[in-house]
Amino acid sequence: MINCYQILGVRQDATAAEIKRAYRAKAKLLHPDKNSTSDSEAFKTLVRAYEILSDEKQRSIFDSSFFTRYSMKKGRVNSFDYRTWLLAREDYESRAKLIFFDLMHNREDEAVEEFKRMSMNHLDFNLKHWFSREDFMDYGYILAEELVLRQEYFDAVNLLEQIIRMEYSYEYFRLFFPEVISFTLGILKNHIDRVISDELALDVYERALDLGFSKNDNVFFLSRMAEEYKRLGDERMKEACLEEINALTGRKMR
Repeated sequence: MINCYQILGVRQDATAAEIKRAYRAKAKLLHPDKNSTSDSEAFKTLVRAYEILSDEKQRSIFDSSFFTRYSMKKGRVNSFDYRTWLLAREDYESRAKLIFFDLMHNREDEAVEEFKRMSMNHLDFNLKHWFSREDFMDYGYILAEELVLRQEYFDAVNLLEQIIRMEYSYEYFRLFFPEVISFTLGILKNHIDRVISDELALDVYERALDLGFSKNDNVFFLSRMAEEYKRLGDERMKEACLEEINALTGRKMR
Protein backbone atom coordinates (compact mmCIF):
# COMPACT_ATOMS: atom_id res chain seq x y z
CA MET A 1 0.00 0.00 0.00
CA ILE A 2 1.34 3.45 -0.91
CA ASN A 3 1.99 6.01 1.83
CA CYS A 4 -0.17 8.88 0.59
CA TYR A 5 1.26 11.37 3.08
CA GLN A 6 4.82 10.58 2.08
CA ILE A 7 4.02 10.87 -1.62
CA LEU A 8 2.51 14.32 -1.14
CA GLY A 9 5.17 15.32 1.38
CA VAL A 10 2.75 16.35 4.14
CA ARG A 11 2.33 15.46 7.80
CA GLN A 12 -0.17 12.83 8.88
CA ASP A 13 -2.30 15.54 10.51
CA ALA A 14 -2.15 17.85 7.47
CA THR A 15 -5.26 19.90 6.81
CA ALA A 16 -7.22 19.73 3.57
CA ALA A 17 -5.74 23.06 2.54
CA GLU A 18 -2.18 21.85 3.12
CA ILE A 19 -2.86 18.69 1.11
CA LYS A 20 -4.29 20.70 -1.78
CA ARG A 21 -1.31 23.04 -1.83
CA ALA A 22 1.22 20.20 -1.69
CA TYR A 23 -0.54 18.41 -4.55
CA ARG A 24 -0.49 21.47 -6.78
CA ALA A 25 3.21 22.03 -6.12
CA LYS A 26 4.20 18.43 -6.91
CA ALA A 27 1.87 18.12 -9.89
CA LYS A 28 3.55 21.08 -11.56
CA LEU A 29 6.88 19.24 -11.30
CA LEU A 30 5.67 15.80 -12.36
CA HIS A 31 3.02 16.50 -15.00
CA PRO A 32 4.13 14.91 -18.31
CA ASP A 33 2.91 17.91 -20.34
CA LYS A 34 5.33 20.19 -18.52
CA ASN A 35 8.26 17.86 -17.93
CA SER A 36 9.38 15.57 -20.75
CA THR A 37 11.56 13.58 -18.35
CA SER A 38 8.76 13.03 -15.86
CA ASP A 39 7.76 9.50 -14.86
CA SER A 40 4.09 9.11 -15.84
CA GLU A 41 3.64 6.40 -13.21
CA ALA A 42 4.92 8.75 -10.51
CA PHE A 43 2.38 11.34 -11.63
CA LYS A 44 -0.44 8.77 -11.57
CA THR A 45 0.62 7.73 -8.06
CA LEU A 46 0.59 11.36 -6.96
CA VAL A 47 -2.92 11.83 -8.36
CA ARG A 48 -4.12 8.67 -6.61
CA ALA A 49 -2.61 9.77 -3.29
CA TYR A 50 -4.33 13.14 -3.61
CA GLU A 51 -7.67 11.54 -4.46
CA ILE A 52 -7.45 9.44 -1.28
CA LEU A 53 -6.41 12.24 1.06
CA SER A 54 -8.78 14.84 -0.38
CA ASP A 55 -11.80 12.62 0.22
CA GLU A 56 -12.76 12.51 3.90
CA LYS A 57 -14.12 8.96 3.83
CA GLN A 58 -11.21 7.52 1.82
CA ARG A 59 -8.70 9.29 4.04
CA SER A 60 -10.30 7.86 7.16
CA ILE A 61 -10.15 4.35 5.73
CA PHE A 62 -6.53 4.86 4.70
CA ASP A 63 -5.56 6.14 8.16
CA SER A 64 -7.23 3.18 9.86
CA SER A 65 -5.45 0.63 7.72
CA PHE A 66 -2.02 2.24 7.38
CA PHE A 67 -1.15 4.06 10.60
CA THR A 68 -1.25 3.48 14.30
CA ARG A 69 -3.33 6.03 16.14
CA TYR A 70 -0.90 7.20 18.81
CA SER A 71 1.12 9.44 16.47
CA MET A 72 -1.91 11.52 15.47
CA LYS A 73 -2.34 13.15 18.85
CA LYS A 74 1.25 13.99 19.73
CA GLY A 75 1.86 17.40 21.19
CA ARG A 76 4.30 19.21 23.42
CA VAL A 77 3.26 20.28 26.91
CA ASN A 78 3.63 23.99 27.55
CA SER A 79 4.54 24.63 23.91
CA PHE A 80 4.21 28.14 22.52
CA ASP A 81 0.64 28.79 21.33
CA TYR A 82 1.08 30.77 18.13
CA ARG A 83 -2.64 31.30 17.57
CA THR A 84 -3.17 32.74 21.07
CA TRP A 85 -0.27 35.09 20.44
CA LEU A 86 -1.79 36.24 17.14
CA LEU A 87 -5.23 36.70 18.70
CA ALA A 88 -3.80 39.10 21.27
CA ARG A 89 -2.44 41.41 18.59
CA GLU A 90 -4.40 43.90 16.46
CA ASP A 91 -1.81 44.98 13.90
CA TYR A 92 -2.62 44.16 10.26
CA GLU A 93 0.21 41.66 9.84
CA SER A 94 -0.87 39.58 12.84
CA ARG A 95 -4.52 39.60 11.80
CA ALA A 96 -3.60 38.58 8.24
CA LYS A 97 -1.46 35.72 9.54
CA LEU A 98 -4.25 34.68 11.90
CA ILE A 99 -6.64 34.37 8.95
CA PHE A 100 -4.36 32.05 7.01
CA PHE A 101 -3.31 30.15 10.16
CA ASP A 102 -6.95 29.37 10.95
CA LEU A 103 -7.60 28.49 7.32
CA MET A 104 -4.83 25.88 7.45
CA HIS A 105 -5.82 24.44 10.85
CA ASN A 106 -9.46 23.42 10.37
CA ARG A 107 -10.82 26.76 11.57
CA GLU A 108 -12.36 27.86 8.28
CA ASP A 109 -15.32 29.60 9.92
CA GLU A 110 -13.02 31.68 12.11
CA ALA A 111 -10.80 32.52 9.14
CA VAL A 112 -13.73 33.78 7.06
CA GLU A 113 -15.20 35.70 10.01
CA GLU A 114 -11.91 37.46 10.71
CA PHE A 115 -11.37 38.23 7.03
CA LYS A 116 -14.84 39.77 6.81
CA ARG A 117 -14.30 41.77 9.99
CA MET A 118 -10.99 43.20 8.85
CA SER A 119 -12.22 43.92 5.31
CA MET A 120 -15.31 45.76 6.55
CA ASN A 121 -13.66 47.77 9.31
CA HIS A 122 -10.32 48.55 7.64
CA LEU A 123 -10.57 49.56 3.99
CA ASP A 124 -6.79 49.54 3.57
CA PHE A 125 -6.43 45.98 4.85
CA ASN A 126 -5.00 43.68 2.17
CA LEU A 127 -3.79 40.15 2.79
CA LYS A 128 -1.24 40.17 -0.01
CA HIS A 129 0.90 42.76 1.77
CA TRP A 130 1.97 40.23 4.42
CA PHE A 131 2.80 37.10 2.42
CA SER A 132 4.98 35.97 -0.43
CA ARG A 133 3.28 36.04 -3.80
CA GLU A 134 3.07 32.23 -3.85
CA ASP A 135 1.60 31.95 -0.35
CA PHE A 136 -0.98 34.63 -1.04
CA MET A 137 -2.03 32.98 -4.31
CA ASP A 138 -2.36 29.54 -2.72
CA TYR A 139 -4.06 30.52 0.53
CA GLY A 140 -6.06 33.30 -1.11
CA TYR A 141 -7.58 30.82 -3.55
CA ILE A 142 -8.48 28.45 -0.73
CA LEU A 143 -10.02 31.36 1.21
CA ALA A 144 -12.03 32.32 -1.89
CA GLU A 145 -13.42 28.78 -2.02
CA GLU A 146 -14.49 29.07 1.62
CA LEU A 147 -16.10 32.45 0.95
CA VAL A 148 -18.14 31.00 -1.90
CA LEU A 149 -19.32 28.15 0.33
CA ARG A 150 -20.71 30.85 2.65
CA GLN A 151 -22.22 32.85 -0.25
CA GLU A 152 -19.77 35.75 0.19
CA TYR A 153 -19.44 36.18 -3.55
CA PHE A 154 -18.28 39.79 -3.75
CA ASP A 155 -15.34 39.19 -1.40
CA ALA A 156 -14.45 35.97 -3.24
CA VAL A 157 -14.29 37.77 -6.59
CA ASN A 158 -12.11 40.50 -5.12
CA LEU A 159 -9.59 37.91 -3.95
CA LEU A 160 -9.69 35.98 -7.20
CA GLU A 161 -9.14 39.17 -9.22
CA GLN A 162 -5.88 39.79 -7.35
CA ILE A 163 -4.79 36.19 -7.91
CA ILE A 164 -5.58 36.29 -11.64
CA ARG A 165 -3.64 39.53 -12.12
CA MET A 166 -0.68 38.03 -10.27
CA GLU A 167 -0.76 34.94 -12.48
CA TYR A 168 -0.65 37.09 -15.61
CA SER A 169 2.41 38.94 -14.33
CA TYR A 170 4.16 35.84 -12.95
CA GLU A 171 3.09 32.31 -13.91
CA TYR A 172 2.59 30.30 -10.73
CA PHE A 173 -0.55 28.18 -10.93
CA ARG A 174 0.29 27.05 -14.49
CA LEU A 175 -1.58 23.78 -15.00
CA PHE A 176 -4.15 24.78 -12.41
CA PHE A 177 -4.85 28.26 -13.76
CA PRO A 178 -7.76 27.05 -15.95
CA GLU A 179 -9.34 25.82 -12.70
CA VAL A 180 -8.95 29.31 -11.21
CA ILE A 181 -10.49 30.90 -14.31
CA SER A 182 -13.38 28.41 -14.41
CA PHE A 183 -14.09 28.94 -10.71
CA THR A 184 -14.09 32.71 -11.13
CA LEU A 185 -16.33 32.60 -14.19
CA GLY A 186 -18.77 30.37 -12.33
CA ILE A 187 -19.18 33.06 -9.69
CA LEU A 188 -19.40 35.90 -12.20
CA LYS A 189 -22.06 34.16 -14.29
CA ASN A 190 -24.18 32.59 -11.57
CA HIS A 191 -23.78 34.48 -8.31
CA ILE A 192 -23.53 38.20 -9.06
CA ASP A 193 -26.56 39.44 -11.03
CA ARG A 194 -29.51 39.98 -8.65
CA VAL A 195 -27.48 38.37 -5.86
CA ILE A 196 -25.50 41.43 -4.79
CA SER A 197 -26.58 45.04 -5.23
CA ASP A 198 -26.71 46.53 -8.74
CA GLU A 199 -23.96 49.01 -7.83
CA LEU A 200 -21.61 46.29 -6.60
CA ALA A 201 -22.48 44.07 -9.56
CA LEU A 202 -21.53 46.86 -11.97
CA ASP A 203 -18.21 47.26 -10.20
CA VAL A 204 -17.53 43.51 -10.42
CA TYR A 205 -18.42 43.24 -14.12
CA GLU A 206 -16.45 46.36 -15.02
CA ARG A 207 -13.31 44.87 -13.46
CA ALA A 208 -14.00 41.47 -15.01
CA LEU A 209 -13.78 43.06 -18.47
CA ASP A 210 -10.11 43.75 -17.77
CA LEU A 211 -9.17 40.21 -16.68
CA GLY A 212 -8.50 38.62 -20.05
CA PHE A 213 -11.62 36.48 -20.37
CA SER A 214 -12.94 35.45 -23.78
CA LYS A 215 -14.95 37.66 -26.11
CA ASN A 216 -18.11 35.68 -25.33
CA ASP A 217 -17.50 36.13 -21.62
CA ASN A 218 -17.08 39.87 -22.08
CA VAL A 219 -20.32 40.01 -24.06
CA PHE A 220 -22.01 38.28 -21.13
CA PHE A 221 -20.60 40.81 -18.65
CA LEU A 222 -21.64 43.75 -20.82
CA SER A 223 -25.17 42.40 -21.27
CA ARG A 224 -25.51 42.05 -17.50
CA MET A 225 -24.18 45.58 -17.07
CA ALA A 226 -26.77 46.87 -19.54
CA GLU A 227 -29.50 45.22 -17.47
CA GLU A 228 -28.08 46.67 -14.23
CA TYR A 229 -27.99 50.17 -15.70
CA LYS A 230 -31.54 49.76 -17.00
CA ARG A 231 -32.75 48.86 -13.51
CA LEU A 232 -30.93 51.90 -12.13
CA GLY A 233 -32.58 54.12 -14.75
CA ASP A 234 -29.33 55.05 -16.51
CA GLU A 235 -30.26 54.76 -20.17
CA ARG A 236 -27.08 56.45 -21.40
CA MET A 237 -24.81 53.85 -19.79
CA LYS A 238 -27.10 51.03 -20.84
CA GLU A 239 -26.74 52.14 -24.46
CA ALA A 240 -22.98 52.45 -24.05
CA CYS A 241 -22.82 48.80 -22.95
CA LEU A 242 -24.94 47.71 -25.91
CA GLU A 243 -22.65 49.62 -28.27
CA GLU A 244 -19.65 47.76 -26.85
CA ILE A 245 -21.47 44.47 -27.41
CA ASN A 246 -22.17 45.51 -31.02
CA ALA A 247 -18.47 46.26 -31.53
CA LEU A 248 -17.47 42.84 -30.15
CA THR A 249 -20.08 40.76 -31.99
CA GLY A 250 -20.64 42.75 -35.15
CA ARG A 251 -24.39 42.60 -34.72
CA LYS A 252 -26.93 45.09 -33.45
CA MET A 253 -28.10 44.67 -29.86
CA ARG A 254 -31.21 46.50 -28.67
